[in-house]
Amino acid sequence: MVNMTGNKQILTTLLAVFLTLLVLGCGGSPAGPDSLAQDQVYTIADATGDYGFPSPFAHYSRGPGYIRMSMIFDTLLWKDADGYVPALAAKWEYLANENAYLFQLNNTATWHDGKQVTVADVLFTFDYLKKFPYQTTDISMINTVEAIDSSTVKIILSRPHAPFLDQVAGTIPILPKHIWQNITDPAQFRQPEALIGSGPFKLVDYNKEQGSYLYEAYEGYYQGNPKFKQLKFIKMNVEMSTAALKQHQIDIAQIPPELVKPLEQAGLKILTMPHDWIAKLVINHQKEPFNSTEFRQALAYAIDRKALIDTTLRGQALPGNPGLIPPDSQWYNPAIAAAYRYSPDNAAKLLTQLGYSKTGSYWEQNGQPLEVELLISASAASPGSPGERQGEFIKTQLEQFGIKVNLKALEGKTLDSLINEGKFELALNGHGGLGADPDYLTNMITGKSFNSARYHKNDTLNTLLARQTTLMDTSARKQIFAEIQTALAADVPALALYYPNWYYAYNNRANLYFTMQGIGSGVPIPLNKMSFVK
Repeated sequence: MVNMTGNKQILTTLLAVFLTLLVLGCGGSPAGPDSLAQDQVYTIADATGDYGFPSPFAHYSRGPGYIRMSMIFDTLLWKDADGYVPALAAKWEYLANENAYLFQLNNTATWHDGKQVTVADVLFTFDYLKKFPYQTTDISMINTVEAIDSSTVKIILSRPHAPFLDQVAGTIPILPKHIWQNITDPAQFRQPEALIGSGPFKLVDYNKEQGSYLYEAYEGYYQGNPKFKQLKFIKMNVEMSTAALKQHQIDIAQIPPELVKPLEQAGLKILTMPHDWIAKLVINHQKEPFNSTEFRQALAYAIDRKALIDTTLRGQALPGNPGLIPPDSQWYNPAIAAAYRYSPDNAAKLLTQLGYSKTGSYWEQNGQPLEVELLISASAASPGSPGERQGEFIKTQLEQFGIKVNLKALEGKTLDSLINEGKFELALNGHGGLGADPDYLTNMITGKSFNSARYHKNDTLNTLLARQTTLMDTSARKQIFAEIQTALAADVPALALYYPNWYYAYNNRANLYFTMQGIGSGVPIPLNKMSFVK
């Protein structure tokens, strides 16, 4: 008989040894002394690990990739928990009569190589991005960028753009002209110079295989010296993170709901994230039969979103809104709250109208059973993100209704890639950014990334999306967004499944918080770089 208790004890010991080696950085790195006191190092645990080379053009286009890049590169302005704060621009103002923004730079800001950040760098950045667009940001509304004097930049817009401060000025990393001006393939620029920024930290080690990042403080930072000599991101699963938090070997980690009370009792603080992350059923509406609005509506009726949450997440989520905006957002349209409430009967009526019939276990058309492929992530990146449990639930439910489902589990980045290339039928995927300016819906509906439905078929919807950015009045924009959600729910190019309850446990070594409208263009992670600056 196998001694399970003994094996568990051995495994626990090995995990503890591995955890200690990992956190303390044994094995060496080009980061300088490994003997730094623990109070000089801040360690962040992450279940996924690698999010790409952290330059502006090479980091992975999910939120954690932006976070890692943002430690190195600053933007014109930034945000804290309450609103906009100075960054490379010490002051700014909107000139309504010119539809322009005036930015006065902080003349004490320097690049990590000691050179001053200048107006020329700002002008260069926006000119460079016309040739090599930044992966998450549209700058087509910018007409010209001008130098008013040696410390002032004017950005003149071709049309009013309500989310400009949030989506452009507060998101785009400013580049050093003297380094990037001759780079013609920015995504492949991986030399050390590619990581010279103006932010509070410098990267000194990146290990793609281990999913680790090691930063050191930039003591010349114009907003004050960082609180810690080193900042570490390490790959660590939930079980190890929980033990490491209790043993003070890491400083923050995302945790599942069931660990909130135990970790609070252990003396750790808990942050509850707003519902700024969405799990979706991604639908390839370019392929038959998914190019039929009625077929997509039938899928929506055939999935019980509340039961999905209760069964696979123990109730720890809000049900999805067919208009995509979460129910606790100020932009939510409650008029569509009941859209696609679970109804196999409604789903059956729609399929019947499309020419399907059901005589056996599955719906059929022209003698062929209705069969679909559903792609899922083999391992959920975070507690509550869709994975095998959610995939199995949806497979069971759809097959009980009469749609045969072939479930295929893939590595997360492979799944993103296939969605991006349109090589799928149905997929479970998710992303953050729902706390940002509501213009994020434009990217989620008509954008080019794997987070987008890439849906352009509804002219009314396209017109509404374009119009909302031109309205500077919040109440007028809310009305437009109510109409957008109604139009979106009618066409259901993607189905919102749920918005998970997410929790982070951390100690008191840094003042962590959720950033107003998310970091950059909406990243809902409590790792604002200003938490680590004095």
